[in-house]
Amino acid sequence: MACRLSASSSYTVVIIPLRTSLYSQEALRFYLWIKRMKDLEKEKDALWSGLEILEKGRLWYIQRLAENRALRCVESRNGSGIHHKRPAEAPSCLPTHIQRVNGSLGSIMSEPNVSSNPCLSDPLADSDLRWQNTVLTQKVSEKNRQISVLEMKKEFLMEELEDLQAC
Repeated sequence: MACRLSASSSYTVVIIPLRTSLYSQEALRFYLWIKRMKDLEKEKDALWSGLEILEKGRLWYIQRLAENRALRCVESRNGSGIHHKRPAEAPSCLPTHIQRVNGSLGSIMSEPNVSSNPCLSDPLADSDLRWQNTVLTQKVSEKNRQISVLEMKKEFLMEELEDLQAC
């Protein structure tokens, strides 16, 4: 029996009675097959989602290229390269972000077929670990700042104590 849940993803429900025990070799093979099918469905959904994001990204890149061309035309007409009517702008960090995205996409596409090796880490787990690492790094930095402040207070109090004892 199959049922369609939405336009972007479909799931199949299969009920197959086993002629043997739940603990038989046949039941184990069937369970592992179902598990593999479920993993493939998840991968398919992630790929479709990524494809949608890539399409939006492609349109965004095209729009930025058109804006860049228009700005270059305006700048070349001005000739001197000095902005008379616009105030000086801070340098954009957008190219750095774009290069990171391009690098990430390039590394994903150049990796060997990840789905063929189930031992490789889950990308969601990897991003979760990276996020946890970022949060922990921020916490450690904050604790280090607190320690520095406390050490300065301690040093100040020790100097005051020495001054009081000297009197």
